[in-house]
Amino acid sequence: MPEVGEVAPEFTLSDQRREPVTLSDFRGRSSVLVVFYPFAFSRTCTRELCAVRDDLASFQNASVQVLGISVDHRHTLRAYAAAEGYEFPLLSDFWPHGAVAQAYGVFNDAAGFAQRGTFLIDP
Repeated sequence: MPEVGEVAPEFTLSDQRREPVTLSDFRGRSSVLVVFYPFAFSRTCTRELCAVRDDLASFQNASVQVLGISVDHRHTLRAYAAAEGYEFPLLSDFWPHGAVAQAYGVFNDAAGFAQRGTFLIDP
């Protein structure tokens, strides 16, 4: 797990619209709030991401880009974003399975999914 002051692990993942999103693309432009969650459409994860959705304007006003990450396939994430009205990228850490979650120390190897974890990354 990255410690405070360390450089965050770099990644490029596809979002729900099949667009690649690279962490370093935000460097010098905005902070990034990376929110790892276990599964799309689960009750607790939906409640968590809906809270982020409802506060999205506050994050944007503070120049913070929100990125949600799970091991779900991007097709699942597209349906999830549409169903819940998420206006921020949902990134698929599907393959290699959980590689980014592993780099951030939040992957549950035994269960095969990302545990909840939130990281605020400075520009």
